[in-house]
Amino acid sequence: MPPNNDSQPVQICSSDELTPLSHQHARNDSTNTFHEFINVRNESESLRSVELHRHLTLFDLVCVGVGATVGSGIYVITGLIAHSMAGPSTFISWTLAGCAACLSGLCYAEQGGRFPSAGSTYVYAKETLGEAVAVIAGACLTLEYVGSASAVARSWGDKVVEYLRSLEGQDGSDGLSYALIILDPGFGINPCAFMVSAAAVLLLLNGVKESKCITNLFTTLNVTLLLFMSGTALLLAKAENLSPLIPPQFGVSGIVRGATSSFFGYIGFDEICCIAGEAVDPAKNMPRAIILTLVVVTSLYITASIGLVGMVPFEEISETSGFPNGFRYRGVEWAAQVAAVSTVVTPPLHIGYIQIGELVALPFVVLVTIMAQPRLQYAMAKDNILPGIFAQTDDMGNLIHGLKISGVCMTLVATVVPFAHLNDLISSGILIAFTITDASVILVRQNSPSDRPNLLKSLLGIYVVTSLLSGFLLRSWLSFGVTSVVVRAAAILSCLAILALGYLIATRCEHVKQTGNGLFLTPFVPFLPLGGILINLYLISQLEPSGLLMISGYIGLTIGSYWYSKAVK
Repeated sequence: MPPNNDSQPVQICSSDELTPLSHQHARNDSTNTFHEFINVRNESESLRSVELHRHLTLFDLVCVGVGATVGSGIYVITGLIAHSMAGPSTFISWTLAGCAACLSGLCYAEQGGRFPSAGSTYVYAKETLGEAVAVIAGACLTLEYVGSASAVARSWGDKVVEYLRSLEGQDGSDGLSYALIILDPGFGINPCAFMVSAAAVLLLLNGVKESKCITNLFTTLNVTLLLFMSGTALLLAKAENLSPLIPPQFGVSGIVRGATSSFFGYIGFDEICCIAGEAVDPAKNMPRAIILTLVVVTSLYITASIGLVGMVPFEEISETSGFPNGFRYRGVEWAAQVAAVSTVVTPPLHIGYIQIGELVALPFVVLVTIMAQPRLQYAMAKDNILPGIFAQTDDMGNLIHGLKISGVCMTLVATVVPFAHLNDLISSGILIAFTITDASVILVRQNSPSDRPNLLKSLLGIYVVTSLLSGFLLRSWLSFGVTSVVVRAAAILSCLAILALGYLIATRCEHVKQTGNGLFLTPFVPFLPLGGILINLYLISQLEPSGLLMISGYIGLTIGSYWYSKAVK
């Protein structure tokens, strides 16, 4: 690994180094655009070289990826799946979800090394699908960064208030009552969310070089806590708790439902790509960081789930506080105290736990998540889509103005907006970004026939629509129990159409020969990216109608604003 050199500026490789596309094959529109990126951007890169510096090592990148991915999901979702969906086979659900996440993860690994600059999916879309789709990608990434950071900050604030309410009156004083008047004033305002959001922004304003130390520290602390809980649970595991592996009341369908729920526990690894402009040796370290992040996160989830279901019969696992309740169930009080802050007792006797893991992990997730947004704004400002202020840096190369603007937005939203009805909006935006990245890999690895230059994009567009339609039809059939012969036939036909479209993309669109130069290549193109697209769109189809309406309106507003800005220019 090259040494960490803070003075090393951002550099884009030459076209031969950045991508090994053969010059002997015909180029369609997407490939021509890709080469324009290489040639045109090299001329202007000298203007950027004094602004962003490459100082993030492989370890730093993995810490960002793991920190952004492992949040409260492992503390809550694992117990929920074990108790209500999959029982002892919960680890199979996490494994399936991890494999599904890897389909898109490997696409990010290739594109992160191929386009080693800030912006993630926005950059990949702009160079393969055009500026309009890139703007949609940028809007979806904003949901992931600003929206998710706001939601996590709000969740942390709610948990702090919940914890303080559990202590109210226990000390015989009115101090907590007065504190709760300030921390929970009503009207949907959450001062604790304001405080954690503001603290994260202030820390990042000191520079990513300083904040990465905090990132590395808290990631290590969080992983250590998870390893402690998982290891202790495994020591307490009993073989009889794992039998039957697949409970009859859940069956295989329960494992699939669990995999669907646990997939969202893998979201966050893609943030590594948004800080690619500050990575050391990105062509090598970006793919390694993404793959290592997925390996670490999947291993943590599988180990934790095996430990939990082995320690406690799945019928007795708490849906909200699996590990603390599990340790108490086995009489290991000291482990329960480490895994929980306090016992909450309210009439009628109801015992719950405010978990240390969540209280430690969530503020850090806010920090890591909002870190990526200024880099996205930087990329969009360099392309004149956002005002130039978002590309301005201080003397140390920090994106101060972009961070202040996005930080203020995030803090205000976290403070005053309840997120009960926005989770599906954020989730759908992230899945759309995944889908765009998957499609971009196909567009740089394959070409349309010379006599039909738009065939590849057309087939991909039809594939996307058909995949989404099949998701809705399968949901109606399998989840809602619709018995209409028409619905069943349509679902089967749509699945067959997906297979046919995949075959046409693989056989009718020629593969571009790839040469060496150490660039990581996604295997099994186009089938692996097409599988990622199918899974992402299926998950979108499972969201609530209100979330689907909101994401449709959000994208419509984004496109309308983009077209208006182009018209006035």
